[in-house]
Amino acid sequence: MQRRQLLVGMAGVACAGPLLAQQWPAKPVRVITPYPPGGATDITARIYAQHLTQLMGQPFVIENRAGAGGEIGATAVANSPGDGYSLLFGAIGSLAIHAVIPTQKPPYELMTALTGVSMGSSVPLAIAVRGDLGANSINELIKLSKTGGKGLTFGSAGNGSTQHMTGEYFQQTASTKMTHVPYKGSGPAVADLLGGQIDLVFETLPALASQVSGGKLRILAVTSDKRSDILPNVPTLKEAGFPDFEVTTYYGLLAPKSTPPAIVAQLSKTMQDISKMPEVRQALQKQGADAFASTPETTTKLIQSEVSKWGQVQKLAQVQ
Repeated sequence: MQRRQLLVGMAGVACAGPLLAQQWPAKPVRVITPYPPGGATDITARIYAQHLTQLMGQPFVIENRAGAGGEIGATAVANSPGDGYSLLFGAIGSLAIHAVIPTQKPPYELMTALTGVSMGSSVPLAIAVRGDLGANSINELIKLSKTGGKGLTFGSAGNGSTQHMTGEYFQQTASTKMTHVPYKGSGPAVADLLGGQIDLVFETLPALASQVSGGKLRILAVTSDKRSDILPNVPTLKEAGFPDFEVTTYYGLLAPKSTPPAIVAQLSKTMQDISKMPEVRQALQKQGADAFASTPETTTKLIQSEVSKWGQVQKLAQVQ
């Protein structure tokens, strides 16, 4: 009798996940993007939310909760019930960097408070120099950084930003040293590059591509694994002699850790289906991004990889 009851109980547990997924969502789902409207994270989130709404039968409502470099919104989701009705669409690199910088560490543990659902898009970074700088290749840039007297300056979107940490990573890889100039966002950094106040930036390609034709900046390389469709003639850093260098800005969907696996799996599968839609791929390409969805396991591994990578960079650079 006890054995029969145990088997019945186990069968009930096994069925609970699929049943829960079938019943979910029964009401609107809020998707928190931890940045203001109009940025790459917000745009990607809204593209996916539109199709999630259509395919899942309930509204997926974008809620912008900006502040603290994205951590106000991320903390809100980390502290939410794992019922599938509170999700985070965030910049994976930024979340990983905050997890390893002591002064920026959020009030939750990234790998234990949140679980990966799916990536949504990927955006390459690029190394851009001011138009009159005497460097037309990465090797020339490195040589100039070592022989240029006062040294070179690179701007970023802020201390501890992905752009800043990519600059630190590049210096460690190239065995060179430049002076970091932090700004309050990518816009001011690119404006000062165009104005000649700084020598170079490590910046997302969409923020730079529209400025190339003016001649006030020059893109020397992209940091992604493959060349960009936007600038097919620009080499990757791997092609420029750094075979292990790869930095891509990923935007993806996460959920509270206690969210049932059945819901996570259903969400991930739908994200993957959406990423294959031609209209979604085209909409993201207009923003300089590539549609990129993934399984929960792959998403979690990518987040772990980002934490490991930036942890090593932080350890050597002592970014605070």
